[in-house]
Amino acid sequence: MTLSDEQIAELEAVRAKLEVRMVEKPRRYQHSVGVAKTAYEIARAYDVDCFSAALAGLLHDWDKVLDDHELLVRAAQYGVRVAGSPSAAVGLLHGPVASYELLHIFEGIDASVCQAVARHTVGAVDMTPLDMVVFVADAIEPGRHGDYAERLRAMVGESSLEELFFQTFAQGLVYVISGGRYLYPTAIDIYNAYAAKRTR
Repeated sequence: MTLSDEQIAELEAVRAKLEVRMVEKPRRYQHSVGVAKTAYEIARAYDVDCFSAALAGLLHDWDKVLDDHELLVRAAQYGVRVAGSPSAAVGLLHGPVASYELLHIFEGIDASVCQAVARHTVGAVDMTPLDMVVFVADAIEPGRHGDYAERLRAMVGESSLEELFFQTFAQGLVYVISGGRYLYPTAIDIYNAYAAKRTR
């Protein structure tokens, strides 16, 4: 799937806004551009809308520039539901918070793009193909290094998108648990939901 000139222009306009927003966080900006490019390629491999994938990739960390206090304030303002401890989960709130704000910042943005942004941090039991593409792209964009990233990259186009998502999600759990980090309460339910599908 190729992008139209209009879509390319729209992505470029969003990229320019993102660059200004992240001017003090150049590494985060480069990561976002990398996620957009990777999401585009994964979307092509699995016949998912490439424009939506690239747009969600660009915007997935839109609110990563906010400090913890501001994220908690905005999450409360928008009624973002947080399982467990909000303060412990604050590092995961930038996706859900941004999903509310992007609807007002970018006129006409598709709700599916906002949902993919919301779900790129903790996932869900009912991930759409677009959700999965962005989740995986965040984990394997070129700035990510390590054996896990190479293994997951090699799966693109070789395994089903759902299996690729499952393996990416499982790797995330390994990372969180091995480092003694806070495990978001819904993580086990999500893992089990997709693990159960694999045994059918």
